[in-house]
Amino acid sequence: MIREMEILKYWEQYLLKNNLNPETKYYEAMYFGMTEELANSLLEMVLSGKKKATASSLWAFEKEKLPLPKVGDLSIVTDWAGTPYCIMKTTAITMIPFCEMTFDICKREGEDDTLESWREGHGKFFTMEGEAMGYVFSEDMPVVFEDFEIVWK
Repeated sequence: MIREMEILKYWEQYLLKNNLNPETKYYEAMYFGMTEELANSLLEMVLSGKKKATASSLWAFEKEKLPLPKVGDLSIVTDWAGTPYCIMKTTAITMIPFCEMTFDICKREGEDDTLESWREGHGKFFTMEGEAMGYVFSEDMPVVFEDFEIVWK
């Protein structure tokens, strides 16, 4: 509950200082990754400007019955503990099968130096996520690739 209040206060400050409609809603408050170490490391990459995109499984959105992000959406990025650090704005969405990912696309995530390392790391991530959420990762799984920019720190 404390973090929810902290996130709400952070969002209200953003709206007020940018003269935005106080009724404006954010898409989600979230962290990247599935572990504390990874979430906090990826947050540092976002804050430094190295990480400018993220990849998600379409099947995860479907399992959770969540709407897909769209261009213009605003999301609050937190650390693992839920402390808000910045607000990102979705600038592009690319839907691509995992097996058709290119390095030109995935390098915008800032996490990997090669397409092979991206496939290995994200294959493991999607396999673990799938086991937890009830889908089975496959090479033809649709990936929701989201480009973003930081609009508030």
